[in-house]
Amino acid sequence: MERLDKGKTTIHNAYKYVKRQERCEEIKKKIEELPEGEYNVILADPPWEYEWSLTMTRKIENQYPTMTFEEIKNTDVPAADDAVLFLWATAPRLPQALEVMEAWGFEYVTNAAWDKGKIGMGYWFRGQHEHLLVGKKGDFSPPEQDKRVSSVVREERTKHSAKPGRVHEIIESYFPDAKCLELFARGEREGWTLWGPEAGLEPEDSDRQSAEVI
Repeated sequence: MERLDKGKTTIHNAYKYVKRQERCEEIKKKIEELPEGEYNVILADPPWEYEWSLTMTRKIENQYPTMTFEEIKNTDVPAADDAVLFLWATAPRLPQALEVMEAWGFEYVTNAAWDKGKIGMGYWFRGQHEHLLVGKKGDFSPPEQDKRVSSVVREERTKHSAKPGRVHEIIESYFPDAKCLELFARGEREGWTLWGPEAGLEPEDSDRQSAEVI
């Protein structure tokens, strides 16, 4: 109301802001216990908490419910003794992501990069990429040589925080017989166990663009 009174936002944007907050509250209520069992392939996209936002409407908490760094670290990941972790990390959260990986019992081995195809915001660089860190625990072998793809995935970004579906396809081709778990999942994915506040929900404006792996 204060921003409306001062002319710093419109009624339309204020309405969208309120609806996003209501959606986040509904999503928080759907958080369930982590699935039982042990998974040898895990994909995770932690809802990182940020201290800053360029605008009210782009504030992270207005897009989806976040977790503190300690809450993410303390997540009891149901990983098998021999497993691989694919962990999404934004550039500002790279050190924290490596610490989370270690806290979950994985050793960092390499990373890939997602080229989003569009330039975003940023204070040092206008971000256009995101890291996909890879860690393993125990005795877990990399994919067969003829299945390995480039470390750069090109797919135009769509909805806020939505990740490219091509990554699921790569993981499935790497490990076709694996027991796969996606943590902090959005939407649906056949053949995967999904966990998170938005698992099973169809993201708004989720039309997927074509992907290219180079």
